[in-house]
Amino acid sequence: MPRPRSHTPDQLAAAALAVIDRDGLPGLTMRAVATELGTSPMALYRYVPGREELEVLVVELVLSRVDTTPPPPGPWRGRITVLARRFRDTMGAHPAALPLSLTHRHRSPSGLRWSETVLGVLTEAGIEAEERVIALRALVAYVIGATQLEHLGPLAGPGTTAIAGLPPHEFPYMSATARDARAVTPDREFEGGLKLLLRGLA
Repeated sequence: MPRPRSHTPDQLAAAALAVIDRDGLPGLTMRAVATELGTSPMALYRYVPGREELEVLVVELVLSRVDTTPPPPGPWRGRITVLARRFRDTMGAHPAALPLSLTHRHRSPSGLRWSETVLGVLTEAGIEAEERVIALRALVAYVIGATQLEHLGPLAGPGTTAIAGLPPHEFPYMSATARDARAVTPDREFEGGLKLLLRGLA
């Protein structure tokens, strides 16, 4: 008779997410999650076959916190902006897990619900067939990529400072743009980029 399970999928996901938040993605191992749960690595294999399944559980846990309710009726670009903000705000709380949301979003019911809501808004706006495919993928790529940049390579970070200090005679545009970037807030960067993307989709 199999031994009874004492940990739920949500507990496994929470433990794995705690490891990622603390140690980053490289720190996510079966041993680390087992330690977080106070059990042995071998015991963890009774629940999941390996790290990949832990990743899927983490993505579902995080994306389950995204509000996928269709925004109120109105201009479609405004409605898409609301959905994009919700995704960014939720995932921004766990930036180290962002790459997993791109890899495993197809296996997350909550991620699929967000995409379903986005597709509904796009369809109501008259964007269909191949255009709708491209629009959804562009939105997913932008929101995840922009949120990663915000947390892992911020405009106010050391990278921007280094670029601003480049020799102007050799990198006139890069150095000037980096200096201008210091005045751009994360919200302004995200909203501005999203506005450009939506304008193109229109």
